[in-house]
Amino acid sequence: MIDHPENSEEYKGLTVNEGVANLPQVNPYATFRRRKQVRTAEEYVEGILRGDITLLSQAVTLVESSLPADQIVAQKVIEQCLPYAGKSIRVGITGVPGAGKSTFIEALGTHLCQEGKHLAVLAIDPSSERSKGSILGDKTRMNDLSTQANAFIRPSPSAGSLGGVARKTRETIVLCEAAGFDTILVETVGVGQSETAAHSMVDFFLLLQVTGTGDELQGIKRGIMEMADGIAINKCDGNNIERAQAARVSFKNALALFPPTQSGWKPYAETCSSTEKTGIQDVWRMIEEYIRYTRANGYFEAHRTEQAKYWMYETINAHLLNGFYQNPDMEPLIERAEQRVLNNEVSSFIAANQLLKQYGEYKNK
Repeated sequence: MIDHPENSEEYKGLTVNEGVANLPQVNPYATFRRRKQVRTAEEYVEGILRGDITLLSQAVTLVESSLPADQIVAQKVIEQCLPYAGKSIRVGITGVPGAGKSTFIEALGTHLCQEGKHLAVLAIDPSSERSKGSILGDKTRMNDLSTQANAFIRPSPSAGSLGGVARKTRETIVLCEAAGFDTILVETVGVGQSETAAHSMVDFFLLLQVTGTGDELQGIKRGIMEMADGIAINKCDGNNIERAQAARVSFKNALALFPPTQSGWKPYAETCSSTEKTGIQDVWRMIEEYIRYTRANGYFEAHRTEQAKYWMYETINAHLLNGFYQNPDMEPLIERAEQRVLNNEVSSFIAANQLLKQYGEYKNK
């Protein structure tokens, strides 16, 4: 105890308290986040092959990461998982906004899980063009499906990629298949001719449509109709049943006008109600029928081979694009060329050609 002379009789009436001991520099009530555990590619692969959902999710995060260090590990994981992939049925689902894609996927997914299938849902969430952020709320909209033990739901940001399909979705499919999922559902953002990206990574492409929006055929572009292997007319319930049946006939007539598909399959439409869980079995029966048909005539494997070649070239294009923009030597040249274009000193095409020429010279050094 420190002796304070002010407390002596000489200074009666003046009291000085002992004071408070020095507080610790670190807040004892603060909670600290654990340092992220660094795993090897082999540890990820081992966990994925034994069906560890946590390690699968972490591996998917690596695949989606743009960090070079993460990409190195991710590519090793994909390479080691590849021999165990390719044994699932891949279904792409697209549709106009408001068609009820998430509700339909939950109804279909719950039905498949009850049949004993292991289901992975890759829900692509649209990214903001301004903030580049995504809500990633699909998992919260699939409450029933989220509780299924044999279901895995992974929302991913589209990140501005073609057709709203995340560029890494195909690699995520490989990881999910290696983890033992025999059915993969890929939900895209919405209808557009750039849905080619989704079509090029699935076996069956389902177009989800809804009635009561005027001319049902008017909002669907021909390119989407030609890509669709089947159509499901959702919300066939209540007062909408007759309109849904009429729309089914309209789509049947429209599909008959299209040229024959490469697979030889004749697409058709089914009606269903995601909320009342009716017609869901008919839609899945259509998908199974298509898979049996294309496997029998050899198109199934041929189509997957073409998809693998397509994504090889897509990966090359993406790598070249990233190499150009992420090259530190090119950044000042790009800024200078951009300013010259804005000042009308040079045309956009000439500036682009000059930049590509400079990039080529740099690569040849």
